[in-house]
Amino acid sequence: MDRYVRWNALLELLTDSGRVSVEDAAAQLNVSQATIRRDFDQLAQQQMIIRTRGGAVANGVSYDLPLRYKTAKHSAEKQRIGAAAASLVAPGQVVGLNGGTTTTEVARALAVRPDLNTNADGTQLTVVTNALNIANELLVRSQMKIVVAGGVVRPQSFELVGPLGGALLHEVTLDVVLLGVNAIDVRLGAAAHHEGEAAMNSLMVGRAKRVVIIADSSKLGGHAFARICAIDRVETLITDSGAPASVVAEFEEAGVRVITA
Repeated sequence: MDRYVRWNALLELLTDSGRVSVEDAAAQLNVSQATIRRDFDQLAQQQMIIRTRGGAVANGVSYDLPLRYKTAKHSAEKQRIGAAAASLVAPGQVVGLNGGTTTTEVARALAVRPDLNTNADGTQLTVVTNALNIANELLVRSQMKIVVAGGVVRPQSFELVGPLGGALLHEVTLDVVLLGVNAIDVRLGAAAHHEGEAAMNSLMVGRAKRVVIIADSSKLGGHAFARICAIDRVETLITDSGAPASVVAEFEEAGVRVITA
């Protein structure tokens, strides 16, 4: 098992139970206790957990894990969602992308579309993003025009937040924004854990002609701290086939087009 996959699994165990012993973690992950002890020590050094005698406890931040620890969770679903979202983009458009694991898959899918990577006839795609990793993904793999909103970097998501980026977003118009969220609910709308990210995302929504939410089925019907937008601002929701039919029906009844990938 890859180290980051194992660390992600350990952090998820701590999120669920709050405390886990070396013995139990080793049994659940099918690795040696010595490996788990090393993992706990390294995670504790990064202040992701609190080490205890014989195990570890959550330190209160595991709900918002750094992006590099999230990549293994629902990875297949996120790749399918990313491809479906990228298929909605047309050459020459201006597209907004925020940060996160699912939007990273969108960026990768956009980068390999040949029709979006030509500017011979003036159809160059423009991507506006506040995520450093997404800008990097597109810069090294495509010929698109990349516009990065400024601000202060959040290490958890590689997103830039704050008034510096907001100043740029106020001056642009987006054909479509493809927005990853921490939660989306018919009554509560789309939301993020961090208020700074939610504020930047809300600005993107305000400058977009179309709003597309990309969220795997684990995000549906949930809630997070800071609201991004109300459900009536969302045109399309792209999720995976694990979404319950009853939940999909609720979104459709609210006027949201639902695409399952």
